[in-house]
Amino acid sequence: MDTGNGDPKLAAEQRARVLIDRQLADAGWSVQDKKSLNLIAHQGVACREVVMKAGHGRVDYLLYVDRKVVGVIEAKPEGTTLSGVEWQSAVYANGLPAEAELKSITVDGRLPFVFEASGSETHFTNGYDPRPRARRIFNFPTPATLAKQIRDAEAAPETPTWRAKVQHLPPLDTAPLRPAQITAIKGIEQSLAKQHHDRSLVQMATGAGKTYTAVTATYRLLKYGGFRRILFLVDRNNLAEQTIAEFQNYRTPDDGRRFTELYNVDKLTSAGMLGSSHVIVSTIQRVYSVLRGQDVTEGDDPNLDDFLPDAPVTVTYSPEMPPEAFDLVIVDEAHRSIYGVWRGVLEYFDAHVVGLTATPGKQTFAFFRQNLVSEYTYPQSVADRVNVDFDLYRIRTQISEQGGAIEAGTIVPKVDRRTRQQRLEAIEEDFEYTHKQLDRAVTAKSQIRLVLETFRDKLFSDIFPGRSTVPKTLIFAKDDAHAEEVVTTVREVFGKGNDFAAKITYAARDPKSQLQAFRTSPSLRIAVTVDMIATGTDVRPLECVFFMRDVRSAQYFEQMKGRGARTITPADFQSVTPDASAKTRFVIVDAVGVTEHDFVDPPLNRDKSISLKKLLDKAATLTLTEDETATLASRLAKLELELTDAERKELDDVAGRSVRDIVRGLVDAVDPDVQAKATEGAADPDQARHDLLERAVEPIAGSPDLRTRLLELRATHDRVIDEVSVDTLIDAHGVVDTSRAKSVVESWAQYLLDHRDEITAIQLVTEAKERRIAFADVQELADRISRPPYNWTPDIIWHAYEAIDVDRVRHSDRHTLTDLVSLLRYTVGLDHELIPYAARVQERYAAWLAQQEQAGTEFSALERWWLDRMVDVIAASAGITANDLDRAPFTEKGGVDGALRDLGDHAETYLEQLNTELTA
Repeated sequence: MDTGNGDPKLAAEQRARVLIDRQLADAGWSVQDKKSLNLIAHQGVACREVVMKAGHGRVDYLLYVDRKVVGVIEAKPEGTTLSGVEWQSAVYANGLPAEAELKSITVDGRLPFVFEASGSETHFTNGYDPRPRARRIFNFPTPATLAKQIRDAEAAPETPTWRAKVQHLPPLDTAPLRPAQITAIKGIEQSLAKQHHDRSLVQMATGAGKTYTAVTATYRLLKYGGFRRILFLVDRNNLAEQTIAEFQNYRTPDDGRRFTELYNVDKLTSAGMLGSSHVIVSTIQRVYSVLRGQDVTEGDDPNLDDFLPDAPVTVTYSPEMPPEAFDLVIVDEAHRSIYGVWRGVLEYFDAHVVGLTATPGKQTFAFFRQNLVSEYTYPQSVADRVNVDFDLYRIRTQISEQGGAIEAGTIVPKVDRRTRQQRLEAIEEDFEYTHKQLDRAVTAKSQIRLVLETFRDKLFSDIFPGRSTVPKTLIFAKDDAHAEEVVTTVREVFGKGNDFAAKITYAARDPKSQLQAFRTSPSLRIAVTVDMIATGTDVRPLECVFFMRDVRSAQYFEQMKGRGARTITPADFQSVTPDASAKTRFVIVDAVGVTEHDFVDPPLNRDKSISLKKLLDKAATLTLTEDETATLASRLAKLELELTDAERKELDDVAGRSVRDIVRGLVDAVDPDVQAKATEGAADPDQARHDLLERAVEPIAGSPDLRTRLLELRATHDRVIDEVSVDTLIDAHGVVDTSRAKSVVESWAQYLLDHRDEITAIQLVTEAKERRIAFADVQELADRISRPPYNWTPDIIWHAYEAIDVDRVRHSDRHTLTDLVSLLRYTVGLDHELIPYAARVQERYAAWLAQQEQAGTEFSALERWWLDRMVDVIAASAGITANDLDRAPFTEKGGVDGALRDLGDHAETYLEQLNTELTA
């Protein structure tokens, strides 16, 4: 009678109770009858058939924890809609007999833990939650779990559960976070607080910092949100260590300690999880194995971590890892089938599930109840300088696309897949193979060699023109045997040794060390992999992602593509690729047609034939097409990566807003989702799309100065080297070209008029009539005039005046930046003679010394040492401050303290007088 195997003699509800008894026993409950009740020997007791107080009927199970009544279970036959009997459970929860009330735990007069169960389905309502609501759970929680919940409620009655605590999280410290990360964390926390859904999806472009986002959210939920333990699922076992390293390196925003100083982060092992663990990192396959009581290896195991079941897995209860083991499950770009055949593992846990992905598919959206809490696309990440844009380069060969044939009788090598032993054997009949069999059933060495030779020959002319060092390149092969063949051929084709190219697969020797070398070694230029580096692994200097295998999953392709997307600082980049200045793009080399699938989005840089000037000219007339708008966004994003901070700030000032925001607006305007919203319900969708593009371009169209400055900066950072044209000498003789000099002088005078409202040095001279101009303002003016199309220096302008106003210009063999002050004052008419700034300072200094001597002041040799060198600083920097006295050459005599010692109380007076009298 107690088998629960569907015996027709048993009433349906009785069969359900047999199953419920077994589930309770599995969870550590002692199931007892009223007549044999024993609360002493067990922490948790489920007492069958208990009569409640009058009018409240007989409850199927009354639950005791630590000798106190804490909850009820309403049992129903399998197939019963449990939400329809919640009213009955509520009656029991409010109907304790008087004698039981003395030994009970209640919330507002009601037992806190209420269950409805049918043996195949269990619903649970936690009365401690702020809005108690039934949810489906895999199995009953253990008595210890409910006891812990009661203790937590007694300790914090206002926020007894994490569902209550997440509604009172402190403000997020946004300083170390990117905007997309801030949006994602707030989206997760709002979803947790509102509890509209039990799952939350974050879409974030590869390379945008998903793991750092997850670590930040984890820290806040563990510290402030009442979460006890979190499961962090990764795609591959080798990524578990990278994830743990992220936790170890994370500095908490409050006291700066490392995450792992406060919370234990561990990998899942055969022993399950440690009781002290706060974060468990694992693959979904390893979790499934532990739930089944199977051993899992400590190291990488492709047979385990790459295992994909043929049908959805069925999960059974595991006392070592009960459903309530985790409060949160974070799925970080985990296996593509995790929401299909593996979803039973996720649904086993009574936990909120957060998914982090770059490319969610329909099945992903369905699993997460369409609850997308944050969205950040790849083009948006390019606009924000988080990632770089990419270009496509296609290599096509006949065998790659059509396969090949071998005539009967041909002697060919054959390789045993298991032993890799090679033997020669004659083909018995004509053998034809398709391109799909290539590198699996057949290896065509000529095809591999031709593809790699084409890559080599086109590398420095078409793919990375002007470069000489092979960029860091990752080649995706079909399997380990194919990878072996590719890496051998790479070394032969490039004529290099073992340290130039390496196979980094699970089967390779010490793949972790090889991967680290690929990140940091200048010598290891090409890595060949299958799946090991396909997802989640950062190799920031990577510039070339090379597909020699096809991929039919949009999600997997995006992850593989993302290996090349990461930005890197110029210094770190140049340490491994010395002939490159900055990483501004990467290239997808496609030898199999993978980029021709419909799911592959084009790069932003869609039209390479159009110049930046033409794009800006079309922007000015508001005639950019959609592809040209995307291309302009790509070009500006690339330019921004090359600019200095000062140049970036200058552009923002000219634009009157952040140029990055302008780029982001261009990217949004070509985003299909944004366009869909803009055209929804529009009478003329094409016009609505056109209006969207036009609004995005308006900040550029409305700012001629911005367009001009963009071209100037582009010209500053780009220099074309002509190695082809051969020059011939026409003539060589000395000449003074007064027309050219006059043109320079007139252009210079016009420049001062045109830019007086935006350049401080010009404003001070023309409007304020200031004699003294700060050196920073002089430097700004020098930087601005040195750019194309002017390319002026103080020497050029000075010599132009010298050719025209011969009698009023004093010649100098060497000019400094401060001569710009003299040029400014002479051009606007404040001075009637053009004298080098340093010469004018020395003349005024001589006059000042004469005044001091007439007043009876004589300077010692030591005092003159200080004064003479102060004057040298003024001549070179258009002024001097007390801070300058703590720099060379003054430091050799004690700096500021030395000046006070040798000049006495007059030190400050002399400083002020020299600044006032000598600057002009």
